[in-house]
Amino acid sequence: MKKALFLLLILPAISNAQFKDILTKASEKINAVTKTNNSLDIASGLKEALNKGITEQVSKLTATDGFYRNAAVKILMPEELAKVDKTLRKIGMSKLADEGILALNRAAEDAVKEATPIFVSSIKNLTITDAKSILLGKENAATVYLQSTTSAALYAKFSPVVQKSIGKVGADVVWSTIIKQYNTIPFVSKVNPDITDYTTNKALEGVFKMITVEEKNIRTNLNSRTSEVLKKVFALQDKK
Repeated sequence: MKKALFLLLILPAISNAQFKDILTKASEKINAVTKTNNSLDIASGLKEALNKGITEQVSKLTATDGFYRNAAVKILMPEELAKVDKTLRKIGMSKLADEGILALNRAAEDAVKEATPIFVSSIKNLTITDAKSILLGKENAATVYLQSTTSAALYAKFSPVVQKSIGKVGADVVWSTIIKQYNTIPFVSKVNPDITDYTTNKALEGVFKMITVEEKNIRTNLNSRTSEVLKKVFALQDKK
């Protein structure tokens, strides 16, 4: 209102209609620039945070023992095979059980190498609206977004890699031996799990768990905001 009165005083020759038109356009332009820049900063910050999660955490999973030596994501025997593991160890076949678990983790490590292009595509498509809701969402909101936009594509990409890797490292033979050995034990219920599906899903679970770790770090630890845009954007989150 003050701005309008000021302009009326210095621009007496301009008609009311002209004045309103000029004022409206000027206001719209200022608001558009402010909102756009702020929104672009938020989108850029969220994209950088997600990229950081992939670089800092997911890449670790692709290394040898990336799954196997990481207690947070290590793939163990399927729940339905817990009794198999226990029984094999009881009858002196711990080595076979350990080989089976190692093979699953090696397959997951191979599969995750296929994830980056899918993540990059999803991050590029992050909208300004998505970015705002993610920033002010829960501590894993960015990870949840990534999970919702990539899980189907990742499963499709991971599954054949897991299947191939299981064969490459001899896991198919190991698991066939495990199942056969177990199924020959008197009075046990026969099992025949889909190891490829199980390992693929556990690999996905591990990937998003590690991205969540980095997201939470950025949201709560100022030292993890390693760029100006991360500092600027997540400072907005701190104020909520």
